[in-house]
Amino acid sequence: MDSSLGYFDLEIFLPVHNEAESIEATIREIYNELSKNLSVRFIICEDGSRDNSKEILRALAKELPLRLNLSDERRGYSGAVRDGMAMMESEFLLCLDSDGQCDPKDFWKFWETRNSADLTMGWRTNRQDPLVRKVCSRFFYLLYQLLFRTPSHDPSCPYLLMSGRLVRQIYPQLGAMEQGFWWEFVARVHGNGFSIRELPVNHRLRAAGVTQVYGWKKMPRIFVRHVAALFEIHADSNRTAKIRNSEATIKE
Repeated sequence: MDSSLGYFDLEIFLPVHNEAESIEATIREIYNELSKNLSVRFIICEDGSRDNSKEILRALAKELPLRLNLSDERRGYSGAVRDGMAMMESEFLLCLDSDGQCDPKDFWKFWETRNSADLTMGWRTNRQDPLVRKVCSRFFYLLYQLLFRTPSHDPSCPYLLMSGRLVRQIYPQLGAMEQGFWWEFVARVHGNGFSIRELPVNHRLRAAGVTQVYGWKKMPRIFVRHVAALFEIHADSNRTAKIRNSEATIKE
């Protein structure tokens, strides 16, 4: 596509909160890798940062193709991602976290298979996260799969390539899990009958700063809240499946 006319092969979404130490290097690394063969544009949803992330992003937008959505107040990770999805205009959207843990070189295997599934997502086979986070995710995953049986080993992986059709249908349904956005996203994608493909990705250490990890004392309350959200999503998915089956029967 001709980016000079406002068309792009791909839009790249990054949520940003207090990433001033690394965000410029992260964006430049992604752009330098992907722009070699594609016309790309970034969608950046900045989420009430208290460092100088906004100033860095404004400066970068004068040089690189960035659409900025800046906020003085926190909207949360889930709110920032939903706002970013609403801004999508291209045929494909790549979602990544902005902490430098996603390796842009992995993208090409996603792009090569972009037409084989509605959603292609990463599987962090060498996950570089604190032990408490990995342990909690594993227990949550077991319950999650009992309810949803998604074709995914890593539903919380923030490395996803998706079609515009999927984004437009799914993002208005999101909002049940404020602290587990991608878990909900994958469950709703699967529940709406979209196809999912999973590919292994290299998961790196954070470029700067520290990943937020809740202490053990807070885990029970968070776990209960997330489990309640899972059952809410499961009920919604069942309703969606019934409607889809009814529509299919009528067409026959």
